[in-house]
Amino acid sequence: MKLHHLTIGLLVAGCAVGADYQRPEVDLQTRFAGGNAEAIGAVAAEEWWLSYKDSTLNGFVKRGLVQNLDVLSATEAIRQAQAELRMTGINAAVDGSLSGSVTKSGGDGTGGTSTIDSGDLGASMVIDLFGGIRRERESAMASLTAARAEAETIRLAWLAELLSAYSDARYYQEVMALTRKTINARKETVNITRSQFEAGAATEYEVAEAQALLSTAQASLPQYSALFDANVYAIATLLNEPAGPIMTQMQKGSPQLSTPGGGRTGVPADLLRNRPDVRRAEADLAAAVAEIGVAEAALYPSLSLTGTVGRSEGADAWSFGPQLSLPVLNQGKLRAYRDAQISAARQSEISWRASVLEALEDVQTAQSNLTRYRQRATLLRKAAQDYGHALELAQQNYRNGAITLLDLLETDRNTDSARISAASAVNDAAKAWATLKIATGAGAGATGAAEN
Repeated sequence: MKLHHLTIGLLVAGCAVGADYQRPEVDLQTRFAGGNAEAIGAVAAEEWWLSYKDSTLNGFVKRGLVQNLDVLSATEAIRQAQAELRMTGINAAVDGSLSGSVTKSGGDGTGGTSTIDSGDLGASMVIDLFGGIRRERESAMASLTAARAEAETIRLAWLAELLSAYSDARYYQEVMALTRKTINARKETVNITRSQFEAGAATEYEVAEAQALLSTAQASLPQYSALFDANVYAIATLLNEPAGPIMTQMQKGSPQLSTPGGGRTGVPADLLRNRPDVRRAEADLAAAVAEIGVAEAALYPSLSLTGTVGRSEGADAWSFGPQLSLPVLNQGKLRAYRDAQISAARQSEISWRASVLEALEDVQTAQSNLTRYRQRATLLRKAAQDYGHALELAQQNYRNGAITLLDLLETDRNTDSARISAASAVNDAAKAWATLKIATGAGAGATGAAEN
């Protein structure tokens, strides 16, 4: 027990050269543009996708969070960083091995054979006089923090891709439904025009024009169907599952995603804690600062204790003593390496500051987009409703001979365009809400353990 305490004391007795890491100061505004000064706290565990109230989407997220290949790879990177951390500290300071051998010898005239048993135990321990080993452990701990933050960044990127693919798939389903509605309306127009042609009230040209507009709508269905299929295949890849069952499930149909209410941004200071890419950049900076201490410690003498205990031919032997190493002739190289590490740390600080600025821009852009897209979706839905009513009136008036076919077809085109534009705006707003959530770091720590 006394030897154990002595060992630990020797390891930590020395001072650690290099600077202790402290987060650099960064000027942050008190609120986002257009936001308020209300903090949102920690949001890493927030399962914001549940607010869409879409059970199919919830199931996809739950499964994907535990089986997506990118997420699994990031989890393995964490395990690697944990193993590398265990290689530091006392494990890096102590080394040794035990060896043994049994040798038999004999020959003509020797009177038989002889056996020689021997064993040796050798050990060495580095005394961390200047904290190089301690700084190595700090660097490894920061690298583990960076690996965990990177895993969260990958998780958010995966959520963004899945949400986008799912929302787009439902959008193209809606467009196909709207197109079928347009096809039915144009079939009625063709029938009316043919009836009028047979009665001598319309020309063959007008029949052909109505038929051409119908064919155009019918021809657009395969394109929308292909786009729907492409997004379903993307979902399958993101889930690491076969596409067939997912296609069957998606083809059953579901309404477009609607934009949930709310959308708080918090304050800029929240991003230092909630955005995993910002935390990753800061962890990289902390590791780089620690590496300066490692490089600085290499400039100074190193002291180690070495000893051996052996037994051979029944005789015991041992040796023990300190070993001092002075870096004399390689000082130029070591100082150059130390200076390179200082520059690397400065670059890491610049990268961290850039990540903070990018995070601020992401949130403010996402907030602006969400506000504008919501407004646009509301107005376009109203326009689509108005055009739908106008199309009903145009069909009645055309049937009664009050307007020309040209007027009806123009109203038909505008109605079709307005409906698809409205559906597109709804899709954009739904994805903008997810983008804002991701920009604030919400959901970065979700594991797919719950499903509502």
